[in-house]
Amino acid sequence: MGCVPSTNLSDSRVICHSSNESEEYHFPHQTNTTMSQQQQGNPVPGLFIKCYNTSTYEARTNSSKKDKRESSQSMEAEAQTGRPNAKAPVTDVQFGPMRLHQDQLQVLLVFAEEDEQSSGFRWACDKAGFRCNLARTPQSALECFLDKHHDIIIIDHRHSRYFDAEALCRSIRTTKASENTVIICVVQRHPDREESSILPLISAGFTRRYVENSSRMACYNELIQLEFGQVQAQFKLRACNSLFTALEKSQEAIEITSEDHVIQYVNPAFETMMGYQIGELIEKELTEVPINEKKADFLDTINSCIKIGKEWQGMYYAKKKNGDSIQQNVKILPVIGQGGKIRHYVSISRLCNDNNKVEKTCECIQAESQTDTQTCRHKDMRKGSLDVRSTTSRGSDGSSQRRRSSMARVHSMTIEAPITKVINIINAAQESSPLPVAEALDRALEILRTTELYSPQLGTKDEDPHTSDLVGGLMTDGLRRLSGNEYILSAKQTHQVAGSLSSPISLNDIPPRITEAMENEEQWDFDIFELEAATHKRPLVYLGLKIFARFGICEFLNCSESTLRSWLQVIEANYHSSNSYHNSTHSADVLHATAYFLSKERVKQTLDPIDEVAALIAATVHDVDHPGRTNSFLCNAGSELAILYNDTAVLESHHAALAFQLTTRDGKCNIFKNMERNEYRTLRQVIIDMVLATEMTKHFEHVNKFVNSINKPLAALEENGNNGDGESIKTVLRSPENRILIKRMLIKCADISNPCRPREQCIEWAGRISEEYFAQTDEERRQGLPVVMPVFDRNTCSIPKSQLSFIDYFIIDMFDAWDAFADLPNLMEHLNNNIKYWKGLDGRNLRVLRPPPE
Repeated sequence: MGCVPSTNLSDSRVICHSSNESEEYHFPHQTNTTMSQQQQGNPVPGLFIKCYNTSTYEARTNSSKKDKRESSQSMEAEAQTGRPNAKAPVTDVQFGPMRLHQDQLQVLLVFAEEDEQSSGFRWACDKAGFRCNLARTPQSALECFLDKHHDIIIIDHRHSRYFDAEALCRSIRTTKASENTVIICVVQRHPDREESSILPLISAGFTRRYVENSSRMACYNELIQLEFGQVQAQFKLRACNSLFTALEKSQEAIEITSEDHVIQYVNPAFETMMGYQIGELIEKELTEVPINEKKADFLDTINSCIKIGKEWQGMYYAKKKNGDSIQQNVKILPVIGQGGKIRHYVSISRLCNDNNKVEKTCECIQAESQTDTQTCRHKDMRKGSLDVRSTTSRGSDGSSQRRRSSMARVHSMTIEAPITKVINIINAAQESSPLPVAEALDRALEILRTTELYSPQLGTKDEDPHTSDLVGGLMTDGLRRLSGNEYILSAKQTHQVAGSLSSPISLNDIPPRITEAMENEEQWDFDIFELEAATHKRPLVYLGLKIFARFGICEFLNCSESTLRSWLQVIEANYHSSNSYHNSTHSADVLHATAYFLSKERVKQTLDPIDEVAALIAATVHDVDHPGRTNSFLCNAGSELAILYNDTAVLESHHAALAFQLTTRDGKCNIFKNMERNEYRTLRQVIIDMVLATEMTKHFEHVNKFVNSINKPLAALEENGNNGDGESIKTVLRSPENRILIKRMLIKCADISNPCRPREQCIEWAGRISEEYFAQTDEERRQGLPVVMPVFDRNTCSIPKSQLSFIDYFIIDMFDAWDAFADLPNLMEHLNNNIKYWKGLDGRNLRVLRPPPE
């Protein structure tokens, strides 16, 4: 046992007093101690413990007449005040679904000498119906506690000459039995002194402090508060041992995380299944541990379910520590805590092995059938709900029909359920299917296991060569064929601000013509080409200064306006003015569209200030140092950038990396230099994610996730009449996963919004992108490279057809979804008008931008 310093036994007797204090019980096994302390006049004769069985106090038959009279008088006095003499003991405690039986509470009083305070607590224990022991020395207190395991210990801290109360408390706390014990410290009352800190008492292990008050009712009230407060809480915590025992011995793998997905507990079965030790997992975020399947759409589906408090159950593949993949049947349950919010997630999983595969197959198919039925019902509702877009008068009946047809195509993609779950269901169904059905399912699995699940299947090139070439040029990384030629970017050397450029100007010193060109920059119909002409092809600096000032970017970044001006000049200097399309005018156009979208009410409700800053910066840099060639061209040419980035998102990775290189290499233009480190890291990650989202190979993945995670839940809320349920809408909009999807969708729409601009702007942009593609085709033929987009031959290409193919394949679905979210009727009207314009030219077999003058 833990012993208190300077404590020893000094008497051979243990005296246990019952209600009749004349009884003595001798324990002959303690006969080797001395009485040195007693001979020295110590008033505390060794091990001296009084035991009061207070639950039967009033029924004691051997009580003295005096005790009976006092009891009678006490009852009479309390009857006059309306208070009962003795409280019925609490026997049952409800702890969640558990019904617990609480034994009679036990109290240990540690007082070196009898006084009014100790008597008050003895009377209070008697009245409350608690069993009470009284110890005079630390040693006797410790031995008594280890024997009885008291619920409450009250230690006298008023007289340090007898024993060290804090040392005694620390000794008790070293024992396992004290884990759920409430220890009270009785301190002296000093009305003339300043209140002292209780931290030393808490450090010693005391639960709370009691300022001496010998009033019997004060002592009684203290015990009752303890009983229904700390004691009952500790009683419930003690019951948790049984729950942890069940968790530890469970054969199912169990994992508990916080609301932020930080791992808090895993049981031994989880360790065995996944090959990790508990120390490798605790306090790690799930994203730091490669346990769960990393398919983003799958995790998005799970999160969209559990984030709103619903249970998710299904099968998925997880990766063990050694890299092996295992199939699990998993159930994830959100746990509601304080404030009605989700505070924990509990994951229960078991291996899908041969022993229970048949049973699980039946369960899984049955469950999935029910899910599919419900999905179909929701699907029908959501279709009508999403077609709410067509209830706004934005076009003719034909355009409404076009939108319905477009959304039907989005609905037909793999967005209702994670692809892995589908594969698991098919695998399970195969085992009990006839041979023809199993073979058909095999063919289905072959399709599902390809990497282009989000890209609609195209017909032959003869059917739609323009669409095929666009997809080949924009959504692939070339033919992966090594070439004898290596394409070197003409912009390999980055540019600092040239000396010929004028020094940074203030927003207040902008020339009148430029100021006039930017007057309506907050409107969608703002003419970027007018600003391009007024600024001599340097619109980004001027428009950037105005938009960044409107959004308070300098204030957020804690940078000066001169630093921002220098940064904008450096970024614009690294756009290639020789490119017909991917130049600083395109960057300024995307920046304008981004700012316009950020001003929409639904977007403002969703994003934080740091998201707005990231979006505007990402729009500014998203194509910096673009060579005017596609990723496919660079990969086929074996360019240095393609080699550097492994033929994956080559340009987008370059834009993001170079933007930060240009920004941080010179303090004069480093707009991030005054940011706090963690905030800078967060901002940097958002900017990079948004720039990478402009890569077209992930186009349909981003659009489908947006529709599935945002459009459909919002439409379902509207369908169910929950327009006023702000909390439900907020849950959809404000979840971290959905905010990422919204930011990606925002910059994607801003990047390719040309078909939604007023007609003349739309025509100008169409001519510029066509010229850039023509130049790429010319260079591919000169260098003997594969021609990525043969249809873009300047001698034979039909620009109206190429625009219609691009709009139909990429634009309509995406802007239908974005309009349903952000409410953009003017953009959809421009889009409808531009479609009619291009169809008119194509119907007349014209291949040019404008019809010939009549």
